[in-house]
Amino acid sequence: MTRRQRAHKSVDSSTYLTLLLPSSSASERLWACSSLKRLVVWGVLCLCIGSLSLHMQPASALTNIDYYKLYAHQRIIDDKQYKCLSSIIYKESKWDPQAKNGSHYGLGQMRSKHYKTLHPYRQIDYTIKYIRHRYGSMCNAWQFHQKRNYY
Repeated sequence: MTRRQRAHKSVDSSTYLTLLLPSSSASERLWACSSLKRLVVWGVLCLCIGSLSLHMQPASALTNIDYYKLYAHQRIIDDKQYKCLSSIIYKESKWDPQAKNGSHYGLGQMRSKHYKTLHPYRQIDYTIKYIRHRYGSMCNAWQFHQKRNYY
């Protein structure tokens, strides 16, 4: 069998097999198949993007309170001691540097009017300095606070 005969025979069998398909044109079959694939890919892509947009939450901006907490944590590296300080400040002022309770002011609710005029970060510094001087540690001050409701 010559090359030409083999080629002709293979064309005949491919024509016979393709007649079984709905479209007899090979290019139409290829186009239909690629269109279906494209449709499936687009559908999956749309589902993925849609599900991502449902699960994504907008990034919330940090508040001043978050910055005060970060600053305090930076000043007190020990996490346990920081949590004790944070508990004290939350109980006293809810992290509001403008908080006032009688004659006590600011984040740490100090009695000094000078303390009231300080920048919130300086209030944190003074509160830490006061607690270290009087109680030795933030957790000692928190234990005292829990017993007597002041520090």
